[in-house]
Amino acid sequence: MKEDSTISEIKKGLLVVAVLQVISSKRSYAGEILAALAETEFSSQEGTLYPLLSRLKREGLIEHDWVESPSGPPRKYYRLSKTGLARIKELMQYVRRLSLDLKKLGGTNE
Repeated sequence: MKEDSTISEIKKGLLVVAVLQVISSKRSYAGEILAALAETEFSSQEGTLYPLLSRLKREGLIEHDWVESPSGPPRKYYRLSKTGLARIKELMQYVRRLSLDLKKLGGTNE
């Protein structure tokens, strides 16, 4: 399906949820987050991910630690803060409600 501006806007809005969801499952560095997103509709690039991670850190939703890497420079591993954990639970409940509401509205569905 050709991606139009509406689909692009929806994906952009849900990217925060997707990134928080990835980090909620395990502490991850940017490369792991990008790899997880690559297998989904939320495929992204470093130029999109890093500013988003910075914003999530400023908002207190994620924290990070530097970890030495055996194959290069240290990596910044991200994890959810307590606030981030509460926020992803809230966001996932909201996404489920949206899905149910859209189904209730009817119309043409697959």
